[in-house]
Amino acid sequence: MSRHVLAAIACLMTGTTALAQTAANAPLTYPTTRTVPQVDEQFGVKVADPYRWLENDVRNDPEVAAWVAAENQVTNAYLATLPGRDIFKQRLTTLFDYERFGAPRKEGGRYFYSRNSGLQNQSVLYVRDSVDGPGRVLIDPNGWSRDGATALAEWSPSKDGKRVLYSIQDGGSDWRRLKILDVATGRTLDDQIDWVKYGLVASWATDGSGFYYARFPTPETGQEFQSQNLNSRLYFHRIGTPQSADRLVYERPDQPKYTLSPNVTDDGRWLVIGVSGPGDHTEFAVIDLTKPGSAARTIVRTDNVDWDMAGAKGDTLYLTTTQGAARLRVVAIDLAAATPTPREIVAEDRAVLSGASLVGDRILATYLVDATTQVKRFTLDGKPDGTIALPGIGTVGGVGGDVDDNEGFFAFSSFATPTTIYRYDVKTGTTTPWATPKVAFDPAQYSVTQRFYTSKDGTRVPMFVVRRKDVTGPAPTLLYAYGGFNVPILPGFSPGRIAWLEQGGVLAVANIRGGSEYGKEWHDGGKLLNKQNVFDDFIAAGEDLIAQGVTTKGQLAIQGGSNGGLLVGAVVNQRPDLFAAALPAVGVMDMLRFDRFTAGRYWVDDYGVPAKEADFRNLLAYSPYHNVRAGVTYPAILATTADTDDRVVPGHTFKYTAMLQSKDLGPKPHLVRIETRAGHGSGKPTDKVIEETADLWAFAARWTGMQVKPVGR
Repeated sequence: MSRHVLAAIACLMTGTTALAQTAANAPLTYPTTRTVPQVDEQFGVKVADPYRWLENDVRNDPEVAAWVAAENQVTNAYLATLPGRDIFKQRLTTLFDYERFGAPRKEGGRYFYSRNSGLQNQSVLYVRDSVDGPGRVLIDPNGWSRDGATALAEWSPSKDGKRVLYSIQDGGSDWRRLKILDVATGRTLDDQIDWVKYGLVASWATDGSGFYYARFPTPETGQEFQSQNLNSRLYFHRIGTPQSADRLVYERPDQPKYTLSPNVTDDGRWLVIGVSGPGDHTEFAVIDLTKPGSAARTIVRTDNVDWDMAGAKGDTLYLTTTQGAARLRVVAIDLAAATPTPREIVAEDRAVLSGASLVGDRILATYLVDATTQVKRFTLDGKPDGTIALPGIGTVGGVGGDVDDNEGFFAFSSFATPTTIYRYDVKTGTTTPWATPKVAFDPAQYSVTQRFYTSKDGTRVPMFVVRRKDVTGPAPTLLYAYGGFNVPILPGFSPGRIAWLEQGGVLAVANIRGGSEYGKEWHDGGKLLNKQNVFDDFIAAGEDLIAQGVTTKGQLAIQGGSNGGLLVGAVVNQRPDLFAAALPAVGVMDMLRFDRFTAGRYWVDDYGVPAKEADFRNLLAYSPYHNVRAGVTYPAILATTADTDDRVVPGHTFKYTAMLQSKDLGPKPHLVRIETRAGHGSGKPTDKVIEETADLWAFAARWTGMQVKPVGR
């Protein structure tokens, strides 16, 4: 351990006792973070990177580990002084303690679904033999680790419902281990698949003999959580054989940055292989599984066009696409044709098509209208066939089912409406509740309104405002957004947010550019050289909330995660005067080196390539790490990350925090909370979610003037 780290810890320890004895607004003494004389020159621009060493993996570098420990001690000592912390934690524990379900998946006459009794750290997989029958536990991950941080991630039952392929996620990492469970006996088979990432990229063979899956090569020792993910390959695993015997089905050695995903059609004839690469490059290739030895045949190959599989019926493959339709349409391709060519089935609408599925010989298409959901029905040849009645204004999680089965399920939620699971009968058009949660608050006490405001360039942007009905004047407000990667931010339920709202706080969610709320143009308007529009939209949202009397500058906190963490970091640099507090989570903070680690190479389509001059200059102009402005008063900042985040590596937040703490930014605290054995977010145990949320809300409450009071059940 270096003398610099020892000095930092010594400095920390001498100040910790004093911190605990002072009020939350006392000056802070941060750990000393050593600097290195690292200067990179690109296109004639010299860029200093004094905290480059903080990019090292905390598990392999004792100096980084010591820095993390020192920072956490300062942060924990400060958070312990906040009077609302315990109140929030107690109330959050009550709010999270309700039974919640995932939408079931029906295979082989059985119904598979996830359930959490309330405060279980991880949800449990259940099965029923009939739609309303009793459930029995199949997989309970809550005993897999002492800290509850080993999760049952994705799962998929075989077509006959006899086996379940499931993935294990440890400590929040994106890496997965695949295992197989025998449903009848509850026995886990010996089969094991490693080095799978980004969800369950696997699909069962219809006869249940095995499954197709995509994986990356085994990384070098010590580089598992930092090295780039390259050379995705598609394999077939036969049940009862070792992974080393798996058959290579498809690869693209000419394009190491391409990522593969398999999908076997319901009748088992076709293997559809999705291929994605830089430049929003998309391909679909198919293999006829009824003809052993058949080669893959590419049927779609485009750049800068979105494609997604909706389903298949016989030889007809249904896809959604932005090709010729900025707000998407549904097309069909005859896979048996000599030259498969897309033909339009459902034309582009004024609303944005956000997804489609084939259930009961119908196309069930989900549309967004000003960031709220509608679901329309079409016959397989595209004729309009009615709509699905929804319980209110909110978000549908997609209708899942089988093209040959009239039974489907979907989840529905809104900001103040807990997620409810509905069963949908395609033949009769009836919708019935399948699982309705009982929660420890009254949703009727809250109002959800939508307003539109004008951004810097005149663009009209929607924003949801949620609050207790009796909260009318300026109040502490939490403004949230994401703004990237074609991801829409829709009304959804969070028990954590209810704890903020109960205290008289306001939640504002801005649907800024970069997402897909209004289709491809909305996404394109917030990426690459247009990325500044995202920041302008968010800043304008804050200004509008103040102008309309919802809040004031001294009461406005902002929050965002991942790309949203970048958003928060950038706007704090650009308008530090506008916000009282900022909560950037797992953010992309160094825009000149993001593409060098793990999943970062995928993000160049939204951010640009740092090695290209135009992109470099654009990225440098807003990179949070490089644009911290000394001598300016900044809002209170509590950044959050995790030691095992291998999607946005924690070095981003480490370097950003060190830069904040090295500058004269005024008297407010600039802290980092670093979770252990947690990753980018998925798989985080319930108890860690509660603790982190309590810390965030207590911090935001302190700096927005919220008076936190106990809340009865």
